[in-house]
Amino acid sequence: MDAAPALDQLATPVLWLDGDGRIAGANPACARWLGVSLRRLPGLPLAALEAEGDALARALGDAGSDHEFARLRRVPMAFPGTEAPRFADLWLSRREGGGWWLEAQPVDEFPGEDPAVALPSALFAALKGLAHELRNPLAGLKGAAQLLARRSEDATSRELTGLIESEVERLAALLDRMLSPAPAKPFEALNIHAVLERVLRLAENDAGWAVKLIRDYDPSLPELDGDADRLTQATWNLVRNAIEAGAASVALRTRAEHGVRIGDAAPAMVLRVEIVDDGRGVPEDLAERLFLPLVSGRAEGSGLGLALAQQVVREHRGSLAYRSRPGHTVFTLLLPMNIATEANDG
Repeated sequence: MDAAPALDQLATPVLWLDGDGRIAGANPACARWLGVSLRRLPGLPLAALEAEGDALARALGDAGSDHEFARLRRVPMAFPGTEAPRFADLWLSRREGGGWWLEAQPVDEFPGEDPAVALPSALFAALKGLAHELRNPLAGLKGAAQLLARRSEDATSRELTGLIESEVERLAALLDRMLSPAPAKPFEALNIHAVLERVLRLAENDAGWAVKLIRDYDPSLPELDGDADRLTQATWNLVRNAIEAGAASVALRTRAEHGVRIGDAAPAMVLRVEIVDDGRGVPEDLAERLFLPLVSGRAEGSGLGLALAQQVVREHRGSLAYRSRPGHTVFTLLLPMNIATEANDG
């Protein structure tokens, strides 16, 4: 499998190995971090980059075992002949067709913080490389939808073409944000059920009658301060993952809760949104790294959907967690409710 072009845009150092444990390629961030040019890395044994110890050699020595993933903490890394080593936490995972991926998280960049918390910030850098290629197809889709809308006479067709147009506009806005980062727009009062209904409409068009979609809403919920487009994207990613995991039914549930902590914060009221499905569940070997970029349980998956969902939830000062077993998976979003909004509504 060729390395994805998006890796060139990652701020996180990444390299990939052949079946013999030699470096087959690396992204520019990896070369910069090691202080060498990209052309000096291919062909070098990965173990040669370990300044002290043999953790990398031992991890690669397990290549013939059933291990699909290895995590190594604070490994001193240096190109042979260079000076002081650079310490990093490393993630080794198998490449389809043979060899390994290695992702390095320099520990000094996020002192005292779990790299799993920091890595989603690299998601947008990864997607930047794709943004330019997506602009023209999106413009074509919008134009085709507008043409169909002018020719449509029934209300259902016009509704569907309107949905296509609104989704294209949302994706175009997301691309603009990646290409020209700007401060996040101010949150506005929104109805979470309007967000979820939009997601369910997308799911209906994606899965058709193959998946039963269930609404379990608390109609008394007050409005939430947030970004409706971003929350739509995050929730849609979770629902789409459930569909792709073979779910026969997906339920969206909303509840208000009191006395629930989100990290160190204790909001007066918390909105709980649950996406419940009866699909295959989360593979055990992905449990510890499920929210990391480039991690996917499907061969054709990009590994970006859950990382993006987590990023969006954090933008809203919330949390995203899950519990899973075959036949029952629940992803839970906890979002703090704005106290002023609560008072105005209540």
